[in-house]
Amino acid sequence: MILLIIIGMSIVTMLPRIIPAFIVDKLQFKDWVNRWLNAIPYAALGALIFPGVLSVIPDKPYIGLVGGIVAIILAYSGLNIIFVVIGSIVSVFLLSTL
Repeated sequence: MILLIIIGMSIVTMLPRIIPAFIVDKLQFKDWVNRWLNAIPYAALGALIFPGVLSVIPDKPYIGLVGGIVAIILAYSGLNIIFVVIGSIVSVFLLSTL
């Protein structure tokens, strides 16, 4: 019985994820819809990261904000993601030790 419940639960959670993958490839959206859909990962990533940026050091939220700004500047300049992460870590470390 437990095995049937596990199989049923896996099918129920798998179907809503697999069906859109097959349907979306066959649909043609307008350009503005495609641009909007392409922006969703960046918006979700920003929504997940931004609260953490402000709470790096609870007493001094500006330190995390400066680290985030440094990361944005480094990423916008085209550096590799490793250098962006290291640069923001170094900036937060330097500001927190001063």
